[in-house]
Amino acid sequence: MRDLDAIFVAMQQAMRAAPPAAVWDSLALYGGSFTALPEVWIRRFLEAAAIWKAQGRIRQVRCSTRPDAVDAAGLARWKALGLDVVELGVQSFQDDALAASGRSYTGEVARRACGLVRAAGLGLGVQLMPGLPGQRPGEAGQDVAQALALHPEGIRLYPCLVLEGTGLAVRWRQGLHQPRSLEAMAWTLGRAVLRCWEAGVPVWRIGMLEQPGLAQHILAGPRHPALGTMARSRAIFLWMRRHIQRGRGAIRLILPRRVSGEIWGVAGELRPHYARLGVHHQNMSWHEEDIVQIMELTA
Repeated sequence: MRDLDAIFVAMQQAMRAAPPAAVWDSLALYGGSFTALPEVWIRRFLEAAAIWKAQGRIRQVRCSTRPDAVDAAGLARWKALGLDVVELGVQSFQDDALAASGRSYTGEVARRACGLVRAAGLGLGVQLMPGLPGQRPGEAGQDVAQALALHPEGIRLYPCLVLEGTGLAVRWRQGLHQPRSLEAMAWTLGRAVLRCWEAGVPVWRIGMLEQPGLAQHILAGPRHPALGTMARSRAIFLWMRRHIQRGRGAIRLILPRRVSGEIWGVAGELRPHYARLGVHHQNMSWHEEDIVQIMELTA
């Protein structure tokens, strides 16, 4: 448990070194299956967090864990100790994809775990991993639909990458796993983001957090420093395509200014797609409201 000692000490040092007036939205106990730790360590971390929460230095405490590492009794205990949100690393609800990825649970176990978190009165986060081995076309969308049906507070989308030193790296070298291309994954993520927006569920993160030393261990997979922008810009385009009738004649668009930096995609990659809809820079204008107006211009 030496590593946990070091992490606990580092957490306390960070809080002591922070300015007294600093307030954080969350203390996140991530990086593994928090609820699979020995109970003494779970209690130790949560009791420390509860002190900072009572002092007003953090607003909520959240953790990430596996779906097969929660039960009703444990969730009740941890909530009483101050835990607010549990993010479940579901990755997929599809049994074939979970089995092919070496996961220790089924889709039904994942769904049940989500229900247990909500029944305990805790906030629920769902982490999905599109592009897993064994995942068939369309199943990434089904995973998003199933996650949204469970009414989470937020969703994270982590496209599957091949990392050195993993079983997936062995399969990749043997030609048994072909990662999704960046372009295909960007559209998959765009469709997922649009579904989340329409359901009113925030997407907390898209893609792995860039950490020092991580890049050298990534062997293959859909990775890009602006993956979130690529996904959100495609979500905007898909929405626009749905609402702009082809061949309707000249149109004028009035759009929320907050999307102006993402509508064209990374380096303007979506401009040709918009052009096919008759949408160009010249027939766009911006306002401060979160309302989209599509007007047909009369001759």
